[in-house]
Amino acid sequence: MREKCEMCNDNDRETARILVEFLEVAITSIVYLKGVYPPGAFERRRYTNIVVQKARHPQLKEYIHDAVNGLLPFIQKGLVERVAVLFFNSESIPVERFVFKLTLNQSYGTKVDDAGLEFALRSFLIKLSVSEPLTKVLPRDCRWEITAYFRSLPQATTSKDAELWIPTDTMQWQQPPLITPIKSMSSEPLGVQLYLEHASLSEPKA
Repeated sequence: MREKCEMCNDNDRETARILVEFLEVAITSIVYLKGVYPPGAFERRRYTNIVVQKARHPQLKEYIHDAVNGLLPFIQKGLVERVAVLFFNSESIPVERFVFKLTLNQSYGTKVDDAGLEFALRSFLIKLSVSEPLTKVLPRDCRWEITAYFRSLPQATTSKDAELWIPTDTMQWQQPPLITPIKSMSSEPLGVQLYLEHASLSEPKA
């Protein structure tokens, strides 16, 4: 039983590492897709044998890297339910939200197929690159942030990483959002769904 638990722990660490690496690339791709920054803020790189956009601007690169890698210990423990890239206007009202819903099978006792998992995640990046018609045009004064939704809140007193995450000031929609699925996959021990959220037609106007 102990040997299986150790295998599960190794799987959790490896799966979380692959997922965090993927999220960093995917979030950068989303920000590039939305045109928030000029094209010169990015450069072309290869990831899992496909061409992707990587942030060149130091502050942009650091923000995405630190935010996503700060989630690593919580993803490994199965605490993170969703990771969202949230675009909002000058009044902090959401305009559009890209959501990654995560499921990690922590009892999976077989060695993770790294290549198979990375191949499955690569399909998200291919789908993202052609998903612009599903999105909305952002206002010129738009801002954005990375938001994580936890199944249970980590204790800041016991985890230094938890101190890096603070409650968002962005307002929430009052009505359930309209959801547009983009891509989903299940490749043990990981399941990922990517979808868009927009304000409901019945959402009160600001």
